[in-house]
Amino acid sequence: MHAALELPEFTLDRSRHAAPQVFERLRDMIIDMTLTPGTVLSRTELAARFGLSQTPIRDALQRLGEEGLVDIFPQYATVVRPIEVALAREAHFLRNAIELEVVNTLASRQDAALIAKLRSNLARQRLVAAEDDLHEFSLADQAMHQMMYVAANVPNLWQMVRSQSGHIDRLRRLDLPSPGKLARVLGDHTELVDAIERGDAPGAQEVLRRHLSGTLRNIDDIRKRHPSYVR
Repeated sequence: MHAALELPEFTLDRSRHAAPQVFERLRDMIIDMTLTPGTVLSRTELAARFGLSQTPIRDALQRLGEEGLVDIFPQYATVVRPIEVALAREAHFLRNAIELEVVNTLASRQDAALIAKLRSNLARQRLVAAEDDLHEFSLADQAMHQMMYVAANVPNLWQMVRSQSGHIDRLRRLDLPSPGKLARVLGDHTELVDAIERGDAPGAQEVLRRHLSGTLRNIDDIRKRHPSYVR
């Protein structure tokens, strides 16, 4: 049986196009596991919830389908897709390949302004980790990595990686509450920034490899804890 649709309060910015806002809101809730695999996304219910016609809802759902986050059954329903381990591994391969070059580039530059921004982000991560706010920690984590892509002058690659990473990002969200996980992520991030600051490209790449592979190393445990979510 599919899970019922439940949405927290959300107000659209009427000065902006609606479909991208609906897409981002639903995507965030899928990645955050607020909308779990099997949840039915009804166009009618969503249109009523957001106060919109079904056209922007349809467009938003189509974008989610393009990212592999939902299965669309025409004339029937749209359903949040289970996490596909094969797709998660592909996304990891892509992100690992790109970010190894990103951190190599940043370490060669030793940009003091960037380091200051990264350390400010680390302070934010420590604050929300101390409050055990997993949602805000995830946002700060993503913001840090995006910041590095921007600094390496490849911001469009971040958007590409993000669009391919829905399955592994959901695995990471399921792994985040594991004992000691927040501390390990923070430790990796700190070591990464330290290596970039001192211009140690090989060291930064070594930390990054370990960091990005952490969730996939725990895949069996995640699958045991959430068998209906992962396939």
